[in-house]
Amino acid sequence: MKSQKFVSHLVRRIAWDEIDAQYLRNLVSVARQEDLCGLGLAKRPAHLTDITTMSIDPRSRAEARLVARRDMVVCGLRLVPLIIEVYSSLSAEASECVFIPEVSDSDKVCAGTVLGRIEGGGRVMLQAERIMLNFLQRLSGVATETAKYVAALKGSKTMLLDTRKTTPGLRVLEKYAFACGGGHNHRMGLFDRVMLKDNHLVCADSAEGSRLCDVVRGVREKNPDVAVEVEVDRLSQIGPVLEAGADVILLDNFSIADLKLAVGEIADAAWTEASGGVNLETLGPIGEVGPDFASSGAPIHSSAWIDIGLDS
Repeated sequence: MKSQKFVSHLVRRIAWDEIDAQYLRNLVSVARQEDLCGLGLAKRPAHLTDITTMSIDPRSRAEARLVARRDMVVCGLRLVPLIIEVYSSLSAEASECVFIPEVSDSDKVCAGTVLGRIEGGGRVMLQAERIMLNFLQRLSGVATETAKYVAALKGSKTMLLDTRKTTPGLRVLEKYAFACGGGHNHRMGLFDRVMLKDNHLVCADSAEGSRLCDVVRGVREKNPDVAVEVEVDRLSQIGPVLEAGADVILLDNFSIADLKLAVGEIADAAWTEASGGVNLETLGPIGEVGPDFASSGAPIHSSAWIDIGLDS
């Protein structure tokens, strides 16, 4: 019987309230410094400011709408107030710029939908516009693409998982966007489960037979408080991995025929995950076989930004 001990960890979606607010402020601050102060350049510019917007009357006020230009799954709206906060912190209009959301993260909306309204200091709005849209377009793009992958598994018990193929520094936000699109989050990093992949097994000279069983069993004994997942790329590895008591068996680049044999052999003895070559074309057949999970990095690393405008 597959272990239920780690089910809340294996089947999870990161929520906004789980994200560190200081991490988000740091991201926005870095983006702001790139835009206003040339962060990243060996020689900083002479003018460390928005030289266009600063020519506008600081007392100016404005109203604008965030508008979806395409059908999409929304993601990133809860970041908008924090962006305004960071940009307002160095402005006289700090307390005057506010965001009023009209929809929520994870909502599916049609082109033309007003996502929210911003009212207040014109300078803050103009300076923050590009960075705000960059975050929203990137995250909504991931959520929208993820929703397509989830739809391809409709009617199947198989759940979609993400991977660690994320933009360095943006992992938590991109995994949140994946969750907003209806997917589930795999491990957040190297710290939250044992993941014995092919390179680990080769390094330990333990890819087959009793040595494979011994290595997995040893890792299981050393780490009783986390899930143990083992990657296999051939049917002959399944028996030793099951004998050793792995919680999850990752079936890497299996043909549909072999995937069916593998899922049948494992049955309810461990959780099963199909990986490698998982895309919109292969998800249907994978779902028909019915492993517990199918993992793909594509909704994150290959999604397109989705068009959102800030309209007056």
